[in-house]
Amino acid sequence: MQWVLASASPRRQELLKLLIPDFEVVPSDVDESIHAAERPETMVVRLAREKALAVLGRRPSACVIGADTVVVCEEAILGKPVSHEDAGSMLRKLSGKTHQVLTGVCLVRLNLLLVECVTTDVTFRNLLDSEIEGYVQSGEPLDKAGAYAIQGLGARFVEKINGCYSNVVGLPVSRLYEMMKRLSPDISWKQRG
Repeated sequence: MQWVLASASPRRQELLKLLIPDFEVVPSDVDESIHAAERPETMVVRLAREKALAVLGRRPSACVIGADTVVVCEEAILGKPVSHEDAGSMLRKLSGKTHQVLTGVCLVRLNLLLVECVTTDVTFRNLLDSEIEGYVQSGEPLDKAGAYAIQGLGARFVEKINGCYSNVVGLPVSRLYEMMKRLSPDISWKQRG
């Protein structure tokens, strides 16, 4: 079976390699705008589905994986920051609070479609302004939902997590594997090598 990841994210590509060694990367170019009054869970599921279906149109015989991740703090959706100032503002909002990371995951092949939302709670310690500024200047926050990378320098801000770690990175590996087994029961354990 041919697998296709509908994402250019290097983090998602690395995580998917934990499950399958060979897959094609075809970015979806879907508009990721939030619809008015759309709940975060609805949004990530909708975008994951739209991304997977857009790529399925280009790879109709493949099994396509689409995903979308957002950070939610006090009911506000925090996507990727648009500037250094925006990143700093997001990090100040997250400081000393527990927020949620939601990832919608969609698998589609022919007429079969599976879509789920995975949520992980992440608690930040209280951050100093100098820490926020230094982190923003590193450049790491600028292409990350919520303006931080738990697998990078942003790890120093995380006091605890409750749920799936890989979900916070951008792809809930365990849940995705369960979905892949439902779509393709003959998927076998692959050794990386």
